Amino acid sequence: MSYAEGFENVPKLVNLGSLCIDNVYRVGNITGPGETVASVSHQVFPGGKGLNQSIAAARAGAAVEHFGCVGSDGVWLRDALAAEGVGVSGLRVVDTPSGHAVIQVNDAGENAIVIAGGANRALMPEDVRAALDRTEAGDWLLLQNEINDLDAVLRAAYERGCRVAFNVAPVDGREQDYDLDGVALLIVNEIEAAALAGTDDRHAAVRALRGRYPEADVVLTVGRDGLTYEGPGGSSEMPAYAVDAVDETAAGDAFIGYLMAGLIAGEPMATALRLGSAAGALAVTKAGAASSIPLRDDVLALVDG
Repeated sequence: MSYAEGFENVPKLVNLGSLCIDNVYRVGNITGPGETVASVSHQVFPGGKGLNQSIAAARAGAAVEHFGCVGSDGVWLRDALAAEGVGVSGLRVVDTPSGHAVIQVNDAGENAIVIAGGANRALMPEDVRAALDRTEAGDWLLLQNEINDLDAVLRAAYERGCRVAFNVAPVDGREQDYDLDGVALLIVNEIEAAALAGTDDRHAAVRALRGRYPEADVVLTVGRDGLTYEGPGGSSEMPAYAVDAVDETAAGDAFIGYLMAGLIAGEPMATALRLGSAAGALAVTKAGAASSIPLRDDVLALVDG
């Protein structure tokens, strides 16, 4: 396949996104109500949808700048981004403890996640302004549903004319009040699509979202069943790459980072979606969140193979 070599003199990705300390517990079975299970292991990883997506886009070769907040306990999350070449001058250290997640992963690689927003919910208007000021013509502004005041962020981005990609994850009820008219790329999974569209039928949900936001590209990911895409240029279905799953954590984030990097490099949507799909597949073959995000050469090898 053709994939742009190098990202010189091309737009960048500005990610106003979350950062979390991920506590990952390997369990035989994910605990149910009233149940206690013993974990086989416990590991701590950098995570948060925003951080994961920034690292994925950077590993794909894109120029990325991350804006957000961490507590003093999470300064190492900023260092993890910087080590990947992500710009971190827009990251602010605040008095609030960093966001964190408790993640159970079972033997099938499935997960159950509880997140605490922490510093991710401490963004101030000046943080938003700084991110928007850095988003120049041709750039993409990437958002997830793990920061505070997203309704105001979306309005401000629309007023600035920013090209916005919004991953509506995780759904928490706030998304019902968002004005998404200014979103250019809407990325959802089945749960998120159902919350926005009011139907569990994924094809009907995509059609409903496209009808509501006719200028937007809509991508609905379905894990092992691939993805559905609809946009102004048409619609398509794409199967997932078959792999042996170890841990599904951050698969969606790997997908999004590589998708955004492909679009930034000027690739057609179909090519960018294939890159994202391959990255998401490889991510589930390793444990952890950011630590599982594949390198560009490995993604290209899977796509070309």
